[in-house]
Amino acid sequence: MLNRRSFLMTAAAAATLRAQAPPKRIAAIMTVYRPNSHSDVIVGKYLEGYNQNDQAPYPKSKIVSMYTAQIPETDMSRERARRYGVPIFETVAEALTVGGDSLAVDGVLLIGEHGDYPNNHKEQKLYPRFELFLEITDEFRRSGRAVPVFNDKHLSYSWRKARRMVEISRELRFPMLAGSSVSVSLRKPAIDTPHGAPVRKAVAISYSGLDIYGFHLLESLQCMVERRAGGETGVTAVQCLEKQAVWDYLDKTPWAKRLFDRAISLSETRKPGDLRQIVPTPYVFLVDYKDGLQAAAFLLTGAVQDFTVALDIEGQSEPLSTLMWLQPGRPHHHFGCLVKNIEQMFQTGVPPYPVERTQLTSGVLDFALESRYQGHRRLETPQLAVRYQAGKHSTFCQAGPPFTTA
Repeated sequence: MLNRRSFLMTAAAAATLRAQAPPKRIAAIMTVYRPNSHSDVIVGKYLEGYNQNDQAPYPKSKIVSMYTAQIPETDMSRERARRYGVPIFETVAEALTVGGDSLAVDGVLLIGEHGDYPNNHKEQKLYPRFELFLEITDEFRRSGRAVPVFNDKHLSYSWRKARRMVEISRELRFPMLAGSSVSVSLRKPAIDTPHGAPVRKAVAISYSGLDIYGFHLLESLQCMVERRAGGETGVTAVQCLEKQAVWDYLDKTPWAKRLFDRAISLSETRKPGDLRQIVPTPYVFLVDYKDGLQAAAFLLTGAVQDFTVALDIEGQSEPLSTLMWLQPGRPHHHFGCLVKNIEQMFQTGVPPYPVERTQLTSGVLDFALESRYQGHRRLETPQLAVRYQAGKHSTFCQAGPPFTTA
C-alpha cells in the first residue's frame, strides 16, 4: 500500500514523464488555408504560437503534415509549410500516414471551413466535412488504429451526416471533439450555468448569416443550457421566423422579451436606435426541448456584433446572463481558447466536453433552415432525441489576451 509520501512521489514522477513525453504528432486536414481563415487561426497557433508571433507559449502538440482541398491565390499553406518544415500531401491518406504505409499521427485537426463551395436551397454552404471525415476514418480502418479527431464548427450541414460522424467515432472507438470557439471564449462576467440548475427558458443573441453564424449562436445557447438538471435529452421541435414575425413573437411572448432585454443589455457593440429600424432582416430560431425547456436564438445583423445569452433559472428572481467575448483582430484569442480544449483531448485522450453538443446543434440548425424553406413551419424533430450529460467543470477561458501559459 502506498503511503502519502510515496503517492506524491509517484504522482510527481508521472507528471514529469508526461512533461518529457514527445509532442503528439498532428495532421491538419483543411479545405483551405488562407489569411484569417479558420485554418489560419487554429493551425497557425500550432505553428506560430498561441499569440501567432513566433514566440511562446505554444501548444504541446506539433503539426507534422497538412492537406488542403483547395489552393486559392491567397493560399498560405505552401509558404507556411516551407517556413516551418511541415510537409504537404496530395491526399488525406498520405497526410495521415505522413507519406508512409500506415497511420503515423496521434491526432487529426479537421478544419472544413472557408473555400469555394456552393450553397444549397436552404442557404447552407456545402463544406465537405463529412466526406473528409470518411477519408480520415477509412485510413483508420485500413491501418487498424484510430486517434482523436477535432472537427471545427458544425459536423455537417446535414443532420444525417452529422449523426453518422458521431456513430463512426463510437464504432471505431476514438475520442472526438467538435464545435465553436464561441462556447469556450472569455466571458463577461466569467460565469457558467450552475451544474444541475433548473433552467426553464433561455435566449441567445448574435448576428450575421443564417448558416455561418447561426451555428455559433446555437452553440452559445447549448453550452449554457446543457448543464441543466437532468442533463440533455434532446429537442422535440424547431421553427425559424424572420422579419416582422420576429418582433410579433417578442411582443406576444413575455418570457422571451424579458430575457431578450437582459441579454442585449450586455452587448458591447449595440448600435443606438430602434431595433425594428436598424435590423432589416431579423431571424429567430425557436427550440423546444424534450424536458420542457424553451429557447429562442436571435440573429440581429445591424444591431450587434457579439454573443450574449440569458437564462431563466427556477427559484432565481433575476436571469443569469453573460457575454461571450470574441477578439475582433489577430490573434483572435477565442481560437486560442478553442486550441487549449483541443489540446486537452490530444494530450489526455478525453474530450473536455461531449461531441453530442455539436451533434445536437448541427441538427437544430439543419431543421431550423428547413423550417424557413418550408414557409417557417414548426417542425417536429423526434430525430433530435440526443442524450448526454455535460461535465461539472467549465471549459471557457478565464483570462484574456495575450496567452502567457500553454
